[in-house]
Amino acid sequence: EIKRHAGSDDYKVSTRVLGLGINGKVLECFNKKTWEKCALKILYDSPKARREVELHWRVSAGPHIVRIISLYENMYHGKKCLLIVMECMEGGELFSRIQAKGDQAFTEKEASEIMRDIGTAIDHLHRIDIAHRDIKPENLLYTSKEKNTVLKLTDFGFAKETSLHNPLQTPCYTPYYVAPEVLGPEKYDKSCDMWSLGVIMYILLCGFPPFYSNTGQAISPGMKRRIRMGQYEFPDPEWAEVSQEAKDLIHQLLKTDPNERMTITQFMNHPWINKSMVVPSTPLHTTRVLTEDRAMWEDVKEEMTSALATMRVDYDQVKIKDIDTSSNPLLNKRRKKAAAGTKGGATGCQNQ
Repeated sequence: EIKRHAGSDDYKVSTRVLGLGINGKVLECFNKKTWEKCALKILYDSPKARREVELHWRVSAGPHIVRIISLYENMYHGKKCLLIVMECMEGGELFSRIQAKGDQAFTEKEASEIMRDIGTAIDHLHRIDIAHRDIKPENLLYTSKEKNTVLKLTDFGFAKETSLHNPLQTPCYTPYYVAPEVLGPEKYDKSCDMWSLGVIMYILLCGFPPFYSNTGQAISPGMKRRIRMGQYEFPDPEWAEVSQEAKDLIHQLLKTDPNERMTITQFMNHPWINKSMVVPSTPLHTTRVLTEDRAMWEDVKEEMTSALATMRVDYDQVKIKDIDTSSNPLLNKRRKKAAAGTKGGATGCQNQ
C-alpha cells in the first residue's frame, strides 16, 4: 500500500501549516490531477511512526475517522520519511465551531448527537482492539464549515493495539486466579478513551472542564488527586437544566477505577446516546462560557493533554509479570516440588 515514488509527483505541497500532530506537522497540499485540497503529515521513519501509520490505515475507512488517501515512503532532507496524505478537515476543531455559534443556542440534544458521533468512532476502534489513547478537543475536527459537516477523529500517534496475546494464557498454564489488572492492560488502554469521552461530554454540556488545575501548571498534584478521587461537581447555573440521564452517563465515564468505567458498548447503548430517550433541546450555557473563558482554553487543552499523558504512563506500568521472573513464594514452592518430581522424566508441556 505504500508508494515508493516521490509524493511531490502527485501532490503540490504548500507552506501552509494546518496543524501540529504529536509526531509531525500537517501541511496543506493539492492533488495535481484533481486539485483536491488534502492534508499532508510528514513523519521521520521509525517504529513509532510505522505503528501510527499502520493503525490509522487500518481504521481509516471507519465512520467518523479522518480518511487516509495515500501513503508514501520518501527521502526528505536526507532522511527516510513516511508521508501520509489525508482528507483535509476544513471545518476546524469541535469546540471552535460551538463557540462560533454565538447567540444561536447550542442544545443538550445537539451535545448528545456529537457524543454519539465520537462514540461511533471509538466503537469502531475498540471492536478491532485498537485504543486511541489521545482523544481530546484538538483531535476532533469537522470536514467543512457547511451545515452538513461531519465530525471526525484524527492523530493516531499514541494509538495502541490492545489484543496482544497474554503470555500467561498458554495452553500449558491457564491461571485460575489472576488479579484483574494482570489480565489485561488492554482494559486500561480502552478505558483511557472512555475517560476522555466523559471529559469531552462534560465540557460540551457546560463549557468548562470537570477538573481544574489551581496552580497554573499544566497538571498540578492537586488536579491529579482530584482526577484520582473523581472529585468534580455539576455546579449551577450551568448544570441546573441539564438532564439527570446526562449526569449519570458522565458519572459512569469518569469512574476513577478503570475496571468500573463504562465500556464503549455500554456507552452506545445508553438511552442518552442511542435515541431511545428523547433528549431535551434545552439551551446550554456552553457557547457563552467558552467565549467568556476564551483566554483559558489553551490551558484547558494543555491540562487534558497532560492528564492523558499521565494516564498512559500509569496504565503502561500495569504490565504483566512474567511467570518465570515472578517471585511469588507459593509458585516457587510449587516449582521446587515439580522440579523434584520430574527429575527423571520430560515435562508435560513444552510451550516455547
